Amino acid sequence: MSTAVADENFHSAMKQPDTVRARIAEALISRLDSPVDHHVDRAWQVEIYERLHEIDSGAVECTPWEDIRDRLYRNANVCR
Repeated sequence: MSTAVADENFHSAMKQPDTVRARIAEALISRLDSPVDHHVDRAWQVEIYERLHEIDSGAVECTPWEDIRDRLYRNANVCR
């Protein structure tokens, strides 16, 4: 594809509503990604479900991001 054709397609896409542009962008980006390994996808889904269940059941306690960030900064200052 020539640069002129690519530019024409880009300008045409930019005239579309946000939702259409988002669909175009997602479709283009998804073609850049490596093939999906469905076994890995399924394993991540199981892991996420299990972690959410642990949180919902109270088996684990979440630490707020602000606390983690502060701890990281304190530790970073000690290492300097």
